[in-house]
Formats: sequence, structure tokens, C-alpha cells
Amino acid sequence: MSARQPLRLLPWPNPAGHPCYLSTDGTGYLSRLADDMEQMQLDMGSDLLDFARELLDDHKVAHRELRFLAHRLTEALRDALRVAESRGARIPVRGGEETAKAGVRVNGAE
Repeated sequence: MSARQPLRLLPWPNPAGHPCYLSTDGTGYLSRLADDMEQMQLDMGSDLLDFARELLDDHKVAHRELRFLAHRLTEALRDALRVAESRGARIPVRGGEETAKAGVRVNGAE
């Protein structure tokens, strides 16, 4: 009997704005679509960060532009955190379930 795979947090919410999950082995169409979407979200966040650096160097930037930037950065951070949560949940835990429940880091890092 194979071990049960944890549900994958998808990089998009459902129509009500709640987290969306997928039961998968990581090889199907939706898994590949989610991988592509995560990469696109991370790339967009990186591009936005570059734009933010340029905008913040401009001392004549309008308040409205900074507010718009703050909203986009907030969205990018939300997306990046969702990607991190999804990918982190899929990292295999060495040492078994008991180690994970105890909160012990098995790689020696603190």
C-alpha cells in the first residue's frame, strides 16, 4: 500500500477566495499548471521588486503611485508566501511522522 500524498495547496484561490487544494501525485495536468503558475507568480514578484527599487529612487514619485505599488507588492508577497507554503508542505520529512510532530529539525539547522 502506498503512502498517502498530502493535499497540494494551489497557487490560486477558489471563487469564494478560499484556499484551493489538489489531491495528486504531482505528475498530472493540474500539477504542471500549478507549477507553471507558481513560477509565473515568482517571476512577476521579482519584476515588481525591480520596479519598486526604481520607483523608490525617484524622489518626485506621487503618493498615488506609491499606494499602487504597495498594493501590488502586497499581492506579490501573498503569492510568494502561498508558493512557499505549498512547496514546504511537499518536502518529505526525514525521521518519520513522530519527528515532524515533535517539531524537531532533522537537518541540524535551527
